[in-house]
Amino acid sequence: MDISLEKDNYQEYKRKRVAKPLLWFGMMSIIMLFAGLTSAVLVRKGDGNWMQFELPETFLYSTIVIGLSSLTLIWAGFSAKKDKFEAVKIGVGVTFVLGILFVVLQFMGYSQLVDRNIFFTGTSQYASGSYLYIVSWVHLLHLAGGMISLAVVLFNAFRKKYSSKNLLGLQVSSTYWHFMGGIWIYLFIFFSTVI
Repeated sequence: MDISLEKDNYQEYKRKRVAKPLLWFGMMSIIMLFAGLTSAVLVRKGDGNWMQFELPETFLYSTIVIGLSSLTLIWAGFSAKKDKFEAVKIGVGVTFVLGILFVVLQFMGYSQLVDRNIFFTGTSQYASGSYLYIVSWVHLLHLAGGMISLAVVLFNAFRKKYSSKNLLGLQVSSTYWHFMGGIWIYLFIFFSTVI
């Protein structure tokens, strides 16, 4: 047997064995980060001088969009299991577009906050607004990793890489994407009740 082929198979086996545990470790770290951030919001709110305001409606729309993006990615996963290559491309592609739409809606929400005189910093800033900006920006930063992952998966989907025999990249990316969607839904509900 060719030694280089045996080495390649071992490398692939090793990669498959560590990919999911590393992802879960990373997601646990992200959970701790957002738990700390939302705890800080609660502590600061308890200090008083907390301005109540309503979240812009655009944040609700972005929440719906991130939920829909999870559905299209689930569809892509089911399609890959059935070796439907075109459906995988469409599902991942639509998810990627919905991810972009989510980011656009977030920035539209920030614009609406500014229109309501709710700023991140400055003489007329309030702690409630500052925390909303910080926590949602941290979420967007983590979501950028998901967008990069989706771009790689989309590229590989066009190469027909994902099938019933090779799902790892799609599964890892999907797990992270659903996780980030869940984090945003939690943050949306949290800020809807706290602010």
